[in-house]
Amino acid sequence: MQIPNHVAIILDGNGRWAKQHGMPRNYGHVQGAKTVEEMCEITYNMGIRYFTVYAFSTENWNRPEEEVNALMKLLRNYMVNCKKRANKNNMCVRVLGDKTRLDTDIQEKIADLEEATKNNTGLHFQIAINYGGRDEMTRAMKKIAKEVEEGKLIPGEITEQVVEEHLDTQGIPDPDLLIRTCGEQRISNFLLWQNAYTEFYFTEVAWPDFSKEELEKAIAAYNQRDRKFGKIKEES
Repeated sequence: MQIPNHVAIILDGNGRWAKQHGMPRNYGHVQGAKTVEEMCEITYNMGIRYFTVYAFSTENWNRPEEEVNALMKLLRNYMVNCKKRANKNNMCVRVLGDKTRLDTDIQEKIADLEEATKNNTGLHFQIAINYGGRDEMTRAMKKIAKEVEEGKLIPGEITEQVVEEHLDTQGIPDPDLLIRTCGEQRISNFLLWQNAYTEFYFTEVAWPDFSKEELEKAIAAYNQRDRKFGKIKEES
């Protein structure tokens, strides 16, 4: 079985899972965070080199204030614990998204986490926080426009590679496989540029219940797709 180099997952269903278990939504988010921890170890042991999760989107700020505050509290705790686990397991961690809207202390925790793990050579783990694909591309265009304005770049030099160098995912290969849990079949503004040739897999399983067995099902389906050189083979 061919193991994909980069797997990305849209973590969906924490709230619905909690409701099914008679618990508040925040309980679902806590359990979902534990599943993320487990999957980091599982993906690495399977031979996956890059693992990216969609944790908090630019649209998630529209959720009830109480839920957003609980998510930010969970994020604060997760950043600290993630640093300990990352260094123990030789894991390199990067946060994707616009960090400027996050509270200063969270920004500092993210910077500390990234700096402390940047030289680790195990699993490359990316967490998308306050991330949106359109927002990412808009920010990239603004950076490019500024370089043109300053004379550092001329319009004729703008290529796909130049655009990629200004994205949050600079230096990270595009996902081979994108998984979304809990039945929804859309990508919800996630890695819009990077998913150009990505294979999609949708499962009814809610994220807190996602397991090694479910990941193996997704990879088995991925292996049934007709791909060549990382891109879908065109019909002859």
